[in-house]
Amino acid sequence: MKIAIAQINFTVGDIAGNAAKIIEAAEQAKQAGADLIVTPELALSGYPPVDLLLRETFHLACAQALEQLVQKISGITLIIGHPHFQDGRLYNSASVIQNGAIIATYHKHILNRAPFFNEYYYFDKGEAFCRFELAGERFGVMICADFWQANSSADNTLTVEIDHLLVLSASAYHIDKQVSRYQLTQQFIRNTSVNVIHANLVGGQDELVFDGASFVMNRQGVLTHQFPEFRETLGWIEIERNEPLSGHIEPHLSTVASIYQALCTGVRDYIEKNHFPGVIIGLSGGIDSALTLAIAVDALGAERVHAVMMPTQYTSSISLEDAATMARTLGVQYSQSLIKPLLDHFLLTLENDFHISPDSTYISTVPENLQARIRGTLLMALSNHTGAIVLTTGNKSEVAVGYCTLYGDMAGGFAALKDISKTMVYQLCKYRNQITEVIPQRIIERAPSAELRYNQTDQDSLPPYEVLDAVMEAYVEHNLSAAEIIDKGFSETDVQRVIHLIKVNEYKRRQSPPGIRVTQCDFGTTWRHPLTNMFEG
Repeated sequence: MKIAIAQINFTVGDIAGNAAKIIEAAEQAKQAGADLIVTPELALSGYPPVDLLLRETFHLACAQALEQLVQKISGITLIIGHPHFQDGRLYNSASVIQNGAIIATYHKHILNRAPFFNEYYYFDKGEAFCRFELAGERFGVMICADFWQANSSADNTLTVEIDHLLVLSASAYHIDKQVSRYQLTQQFIRNTSVNVIHANLVGGQDELVFDGASFVMNRQGVLTHQFPEFRETLGWIEIERNEPLSGHIEPHLSTVASIYQALCTGVRDYIEKNHFPGVIIGLSGGIDSALTLAIAVDALGAERVHAVMMPTQYTSSISLEDAATMARTLGVQYSQSLIKPLLDHFLLTLENDFHISPDSTYISTVPENLQARIRGTLLMALSNHTGAIVLTTGNKSEVAVGYCTLYGDMAGGFAALKDISKTMVYQLCKYRNQITEVIPQRIIERAPSAELRYNQTDQDSLPPYEVLDAVMEAYVEHNLSAAEIIDKGFSETDVQRVIHLIKVNEYKRRQSPPGIRVTQCDFGTTWRHPLTNMFEG
């Protein structure tokens, strides 16, 4: 028999559009001779639907769309992920549609506790296992966490008398996620001796990115199929004598390549799914805005990107040259606006009306923050005028320690680099230039600087980024204490300083735009620290 994997980019709330994609995929699969087609978790509603699940009208729309699918699907068996409301309970479900009827429905057992979608808040737990037969093959169904978190004692009970386990997933991307998926699948197979077929969601949804990368492992734990990462695919699996035959294995992306593709996917889908005509980027001649510009062009095309350079007397000539060169190389619309007159007017107003001198030591950051806020105001005015959204350019290292200005460089609608450390920014720039050189080499080689005063560098007020990023990763992503990080060989001064800055800048992060998650702990979907926090450790 032949199985189709519908690795499709669905949109939360676009129930009619999602249903149309499912019908189209099912028709293609049927024409190609497939007997069965499998969709990802909650394909009908999109994932994660969060508080839409609290609306009765949403339940009704999903139920109506499911009924229409039942009527329209023929000549092929469809496994569809959907919300299911029954007897006052709401389930995360998968239904088996065959010959104009639902022959079985499975309700997810192990609900996800992830901060970005706490399923216990929305769904009730299912209990019964789902088995069905087709063309002499025996199948079982699980949904995402049912598989990833299943324990060995339950595995043998749930998978008895089946040959193949179909796993409907909405497994969000983070760095090296596929490695852990393989490991958990092989562990599961050792306990059950069944073939495992994964169908995973692909595409961006708000701050999450789903990488697809659906795959099949046979009962020996051998990978027989690997479908593409970050790309919609209708994949094919041939089954003979209860075994999947060896099929196409898509080469893996390197870690840096997968991060870059995740960022492009996240930007493209956020812009496309929210119907923005394009993006506006403040281009400084520095490395963060250079990488953001490259991502935006690769995601959307040059015609939908507008880069704006806003120099002051502190902006170096090489920054002006490199920004113009990059904009020209990529073919984007490019504007330049000298903001020194605006800055001078603000400073004069402060001095005349509030008797605040910009030369006062205790307010030395006033001129610096004003520059950033003037730029943010101009970018947002352009956004208002064109409808295009502003992409902020700050990275995770800066956001962590507050090296950013509220209502200034933090002003915007989406943050492409919000979960990308400064050291990773450099790696991504080098990776992008290996494809085609679009980022001037001088931008990569020069010392990073905000250029808000003469001869300024980031390291004037921050530890070296390799130190800052290592401490940040240990504290934020691995929850290590200050003492544990110091034991790893970092100086107590650096560790205490970085942790202090992370804690006192929580109020800034709460006001930052959403951004793409690529690590196991970003500052958007998975970081939940109190604004008022006196804990030391």
